[in-house]
Amino acid sequence: MGRLCETDGLTDIQTEILKTVREFVEDKIIPVATDLEHKDEYPTDIVEGLKELGLFGLMIPEEYGGLGESLLIYALVVEEIARGWMSVSGVINTHFIVAYMLMQHGTPAQKEKYLPRMATGEVRGAFSMSEPGCGSDVSAIKTKATREGDGYVINGQKMWLTNGGSANLVAVLVKTDEGADSVYKNMTTFLVEKESGFGETAQGVTVPGKIEKMGYKGVDTTELVFEGHKISADQVLGGEPGKGFYQMMDGVEVGRVNVAARGCGVANRAFELGVAYSQQRETFGKKIAEHQAVLFRLAEMATKVEAAHQMMVKAARKKDSGERNDLEAGMAKYLASEYCSQVVEDSFRIHGGYGFSKEYEIERLYREAPMLLIGEGTADIQRMIIGRRLLEDYKLR
Repeated sequence: MGRLCETDGLTDIQTEILKTVREFVEDKIIPVATDLEHKDEYPTDIVEGLKELGLFGLMIPEEYGGLGESLLIYALVVEEIARGWMSVSGVINTHFIVAYMLMQHGTPAQKEKYLPRMATGEVRGAFSMSEPGCGSDVSAIKTKATREGDGYVINGQKMWLTNGGSANLVAVLVKTDEGADSVYKNMTTFLVEKESGFGETAQGVTVPGKIEKMGYKGVDTTELVFEGHKISADQVLGGEPGKGFYQMMDGVEVGRVNVAARGCGVANRAFELGVAYSQQRETFGKKIAEHQAVLFRLAEMATKVEAAHQMMVKAARKKDSGERNDLEAGMAKYLASEYCSQVVEDSFRIHGGYGFSKEYEIERLYREAPMLLIGEGTADIQRMIIGRRLLEDYKLR
């Protein structure tokens, strides 16, 4: 293990957690990742291993059966897992966001009902904001919950659910008519229970099937269709309608730290592959690492990996401190995803023609990296968030 992506100030227990995860990645994920990815096969055995390690409850408080760790440790765990196979980090990311939203916004009854079973992985979470026609414009969602008696009826179509098939609890953002003058105050998050799998997974809830993707395979990405789904008012997150947008944005904020961590992990792996290959391959009578052009490329790659890691760590620590971190999370996500794409491409170039072969791991990373440029908000959305926050901080007086 090299000196990149080291983190200062961790306790002995936290260091041991990360060491255990790294060993799991080396032994159980990296050897099978490329084969499973090419088959687009769900990593069942790996997920069971994550359950045994307690990673589904990493940030869930000890009183609910979790490990009670910080966002920083969660992000560092995700970085390690993504280094092995980014899709596996997706399995726990959306689960974690739902758990986080429950911890921060759920009623006591909702926390008692779900968090202990989420900590063990018995209940697996997914969350859903996007729809086929709205992309990053959350205000344009059309899925609606209408009051009927003591509950609601939901109709509409959601899109891009990671874990949409495997999850059995989905936090879903829909429109409700709360009489507010702002569209953002007329949105509500519902906790929708369903069966794992595809087809009709609950009354009025259908998961049509997996969406075929260029990369990010193995993990299931789906639509979610509501046709007259009846749901109790008890399933409104926090028990009060009209707060869904703000609850979701809180979840997405920590999700952006997670995407930054994924970018760091994938970039680190791409660097490892590139620096190793450059010391094996020979051209013109010497290792290609000895050619100045390749040496400069390696230097740039390593610098980008390290810079992204440190910014991700700062964003996570800011959130852990209870401070507002939308600027830092946006910067971390933007920098890590852009640098990841660049580092992966540089490693691909170092591999030459072999990088185009499915026998080499870099081929998989080359198809995975683009997802990070659009997941949890596109690069342009991050720049908009960053720019607006900078104008707030540096407003002329």
